[in-house]
Amino acid sequence: QVELVESGGGLVQAGGSLRLSCAASGSIFSINAMAWYRQAPGKERELVANINSGGSTNYADSVKGRFTISRDNAKITVYLQMNSLKPEDTAVYYCYYNYGSARHFSSWGQGTQVTVSS
Repeated sequence: QVELVESGGGLVQAGGSLRLSCAASGSIFSINAMAWYRQAPGKERELVANINSGGSTNYADSVKGRFTISRDNAKITVYLQMNSLKPEDTAVYYCYYNYGSARHFSSWGQGTQVTVSS
């Protein structure tokens, strides 16, 4: 099992920016996709953005134009640049990796709190 370590969360005012990072603790081959999810209190976990092995990205409608997902394959790290943050972006953010070729495996980060004040 690969461990994912997140960083970059915190408290920011509305309109501000944060950059989340998620790094794998060991070597992973054949990363199929990386993603960021979030879960607000009382709500289900939702997909924020994902990026596949070819670099194609997908975003939730609520973050399009404000958030950017990117990856550094050499560092086995995925990033989420969050701009123009809104109070409704407040949630625990989780990174997710899907990897493997013949078999697929999944790993989740421990979560990092993002709080946006109005």
